[in-house]
This record gives sequence, C-alpha cells and structure tokens, in this order.
Amino acid sequence: MNKQLLLSEFLTTPWALMPERLQAMSGILTRWSAGEPPSDETLFQVNTDRVLRDTRKQMAAASTGTGIAVLPLYGVVTQRGNMVDDISGPGSTSTQQFTSVLRQMLADDTVGQILIDIDSPGGSVYGVSELASEIVKARAQKPVIAVANSLAASAAYWIGCSAGEFYVTPGGEVGSIGVWQAHFDYSKALEEEGVKPTLISAGKFKVEGNPYVPLDKQAQAFMQSRVDDYYNAFIEAVAQGRGVSASEVRSGMGEGRVLGADAALAAGMVDGIATFDDVLAKMQASVRSTKPRSQSRLKQARDALALI
Repeated sequence: MNKQLLLSEFLTTPWALMPERLQAMSGILTRWSAGEPPSDETLFQVNTDRVLRDTRKQMAAASTGTGIAVLPLYGVVTQRGNMVDDISGPGSTSTQQFTSVLRQMLADDTVGQILIDIDSPGGSVYGVSELASEIVKARAQKPVIAVANSLAASAAYWIGCSAGEFYVTPGGEVGSIGVWQAHFDYSKALEEEGVKPTLISAGKFKVEGNPYVPLDKQAQAFMQSRVDDYYNAFIEAVAQGRGVSASEVRSGMGEGRVLGADAALAAGMVDGIATFDDVLAKMQASVRSTKPRSQSRLKQARDALALI
C-alpha cells in the first residue's frame, strides 16, 4: 500500500504532459507498486529509447559549431532530474539544469546563436514558467530558435513558444495545450485490508485532497482552481510567444489536442515547417553573412594555457 500511495502522489502532481505518456509511466509504476517487475518488452523499449536519446545528444553536440550552440530538450520535462529517468525511455530534461547550460551559452563569447532541439511530450508544470522566462530574456542577448524534432507537446510546447522562432519538422507534432492532475481514493481498499488511517494535522485544509478519503466538492474545486491557474499561465505564455490573443490560443490551437505540422502551421502555432538540418543550415548561413566574432579573452587565455 505504501507503494500505491507513492503512485498516487506521483499522479496528483499538476502535469502539462500528454495523458497517454503519463499513463504509460503510471503503468510501470503500478506494476512496481504491486511488486511485479517490468516486462522484458518494457525493459527492452526503455533501454532502446535511452540509447537513442544518448545518440541524439551526441549528434546535437556534434552539430554545435560556427557560433551555434545546440541545446537538447528531450524526454519528460521535470524541475530536477529524478526517478522519471528510470521509468521513461526517453528520459527527462531538468529545467534547472537546462537553465544553467543556457546561461553558460549566453556568457560564452564564441556562441552567437542558440538552437533548442525539442523532442518531448511535456512534463511537470514546476519550473516550466521560469525556464520560459529565462529563454525570453536570453533573446535580448542572442538569437534563440527552437525546433520540434519531432514532438513538442504541452510543457515542451510552452517552452518552445518562448523562442524567437519556432519550427516543426515535416513529420512532427506540437500542441497539447492544457494542464491536468488526478486524485486517487484508497479508502475502500484500505478498509478491505483492515486499515483505518488517522491524520493528525494543523491548518484547516492541511490534509485536503488526501488519498485516504473520497474527494469532497470543496477539495475538488480547489484542485480545479490550481489546474486553472497553471492553464491560464500556459495560455498567456503561448499568446505572448505567438503574438496572438489568449482567446485565440484557447479556441484555435487544438484545445488540448496535438496537431501535425501542416495543421499547426495553419493555426499559427509555429513559424514554419523545416527539418532540424534545414534550421541549422539557415542559422549557419546567417552567421556567414555577418562579420566573424572575435575570440573571447577567456578563450584566448585558455588556449594560451593549453600551450604551456
């Protein structure tokens, strides 16, 4: 039962994530909570996805050059790296770690442009608004472009919209604008096991929404208000990034659905359809058309030290 309660805690977090991806992750957790090992098929898929993810990161690093920094944003978005890496094949991207790398690229005089390579179904809402704000601020220092390669859903779409330009690959998808969370009522299951929890608390609503009792209307209304607050912040961020009104985002950008490249472009959700290589080539062309940047004093000093 303790493992089941951990699963409940995991799912009650507000998520800006494709529901089917969270359902797959919760399926693995459910087996784990029941003491059942993951199937060989699941382990094979997780390991295969992990190898593919690592290979893509290496390719992204190899693409960095001519003053362009490629920052990968793959897998489930979380505020910090955690157990998601163990239950989601594509792994996770920490918003805190991503912000740290972004700041390093802004401080590096040899980097003139930043390309965010996105392949993510979204994730936890925690830390997403802060990262999006960091990217918006970064655009005042250096051009920041994002590409959905091949998926930028929910929280990942929120982040992508903060870039100065946002593209999707021809076979890619974007959207899933929305927020959700779940509540699990284990009161009957506990009763059948002969367990009757007693919560000792201080604060009128301190234990509101706990999994030991059915969810009452007041608690459900509060949970809905939290989801609405995050959703409104999501809508406002997309509206600002896409240069449209909030009402246009609510009614004209899939209403929670994921859209393919052509439909997304028609709805104004992206600036264009292009492969990762096409976007990178466009950025490289813009570098060649400008005067080469001189080396930073820090890099000159490092090069000098390397000769000693």
